[in-house]
Amino acid sequence: MPHLVLASQSTARLTTLRSAGVEPTVVVSHVDEEALLADARRRFDPLEPAGAVLVLAQAKAEAVASRVEDESTSALVLGCDSMLELDGEVVGKPADAEEARARWRAMRGRAGVLRTGHWLVDVRDADAGGTGATLGATSSTTVHFADIDDDEIDAYVATGEPLRVAGAFTIDGLGGPYVERVEGDHHGVVGLSLPLLRELLAELDVPWRELRSPR
Repeated sequence: MPHLVLASQSTARLTTLRSAGVEPTVVVSHVDEEALLADARRRFDPLEPAGAVLVLAQAKAEAVASRVEDESTSALVLGCDSMLELDGEVVGKPADAEEARARWRAMRGRAGVLRTGHWLVDVRDADAGGTGATLGATSSTTVHFADIDDDEIDAYVATGEPLRVAGAFTIDGLGGPYVERVEGDHHGVVGLSLPLLRELLAELDVPWRELRSPR
């Protein structure tokens, strides 16, 4: 049976997979995201947000795949990366509390698009159905933010949560009350679109049910 390796330290992505019955092995890639994006911008000018998250997801998945391919005969490695697009500009993790507050003042009462890149690398042995394929896609979900006041922003930033996540918000944590609605797959906002992952697996002839852990 195939086994999923998650090339991410995101607890939200891990929780999303576990809630869907999948128990992955977590191996963090430790790639230099800034260097990768700088190189990608030189090669693909302009680099659209949907492409930027895919570049990072691919780099993470392939970095981990190179480390586990000699250790596992059944591994499928998944890399993910998320960014919020607001007015055509990419919004990643804020550098500090002041930047987080500025982000929220710009986002409140408005909508942005959460882009999440997914990249899957098949390192299974040929005898186990492995193809050596490496493929990916990006999910896009529109997020509508509540029009909250400065005091509410300050209180949220003070929790520290906005400093740890792309776009300075969560939908499944303390930031949930400040997201009024989404258009698209809500899993993509958490950082891993389950339907998109299912489609990528299908391209490798791996049914979703084969990833589910016995209960």
